[in-house]
Amino acid sequence: MIYIKLHKTDGGVILAMCDESLIKSVLDDGDVFIDVKSYSEFYMGDLVDGSKAKEMIDVGSLLSVNAIGAESVQVAMAVSAITKENVKDVKGVPYAQAYKVDY
Repeated sequence: MIYIKLHKTDGGVILAMCDESLIKSVLDDGDVFIDVKSYSEFYMGDLVDGSKAKEMIDVGSLLSVNAIGAESVQVAMAVSAITKENVKDVKGVPYAQAYKVDY
């Protein structure tokens, strides 16, 4: 299951996704530090399965994407919200951040 939250702004939608099992986590490998626990409200919208998450994402409206965990990253890649190049790893957990830049 995935927590998914769509933060609507004037510039577009900020997509926040986190695997349910990681919502209370702090991931730190010395180089990368992700404190999901302290910022869980950013991710805790709807708790859905991967299929429902895919339905909720309108890629054309996205301003940025924050995905943490294997399932969340897989869903974001499946709908082309991120690419493989956006995916990094911290403590064995895949995560991705991507931003749309208009000139």
